Amino acid sequence: MNGSEQAAEQNPQRDLQQDPRQGPQQDPQPAPEAGEPLVALDGVSKYYGNIRALEGVSLEVHAGEVTCVLGDNGAGKSTLIKIISGLHQHDAGTFSIEGDETRLSKPREALDRGIATVYQDLAVVPLMPVWRNFFLGSEPVKGVGPFKRLDVERMRETTRAELLRMGIDLRDVDQPIGTLSGGERQCVAIARAVYFGAKVLVLDEPTAALGVKQSGVVLKYVAAARDAGLGVVLITHNPHHAYLVGDRFILLKRGTMAGSHLKAEIGLDELTRQMAGGSELEELSHELERLGPA
Repeated sequence: MNGSEQAAEQNPQRDLQQDPRQGPQQDPQPAPEAGEPLVALDGVSKYYGNIRALEGVSLEVHAGEVTCVLGDNGAGKSTLIKIISGLHQHDAGTFSIEGDETRLSKPREALDRGIATVYQDLAVVPLMPVWRNFFLGSEPVKGVGPFKRLDVERMRETTRAELLRMGIDLRDVDQPIGTLSGGERQCVAIARAVYFGAKVLVLDEPTAALGVKQSGVVLKYVAAARDAGLGVVLITHNPHHAYLVGDRFILLKRGTMAGSHLKAEIGLDELTRQMAGGSELEELSHELERLGPA
């Protein structure tokens, strides 16, 4: 056996060719043990000077589950997203990815570890076609040297196939993405994250500016991502939307945890009451009764 044959035997993956129908191939990483969360935060805190943005927040994200983070404006949801996506670093507590304690320093590191974040503004170019936005920043090329150019046909075919695989049947992937509805744009962003190998999908208020019908469409694709084996973090202030697809619920209030529940442990009415600040509403009701006319 010569040297090249020995090398091939020691590294059988070396000669495998990338399937052009699939997304960029990453170095294989060990799969998490059964029951081990893809992402885990334990007692995470974040301070901006004397301002407490988060304190003592814990959550777990498991493959094939949706973890919903609920809270009003100023509850700390945005700060939590920034920590998970690598935009900001936590000041206290532990942040683990597949059991490996880590501290992300930039969003690219999060992407390389399989964490994709879809922000509320979606970061799309409205006048560009759907296929160009699908591959924005990761465009495949063909040719060599001065003849290198974008592989437009491959991008069109891949975009159409991946959207169809998620159940999104667009009329034309050449149409500007700005002509799509808000729900359709959210679904394109979800399909893009799945295609590029995300293990954890973080969605920032995906239904905030949508009507009832479009919100239902987006929630359907959130469930599709969950059923594809991804761990989904759904940031929302709508307990009804969260309860439809969620498996775990984290309630935030002024940067601290107000509750942590599995779906089997809490009903929609109680989740809504806690989300709305049930005790505060009861106190307000008593005050209004006292102030009302005799």
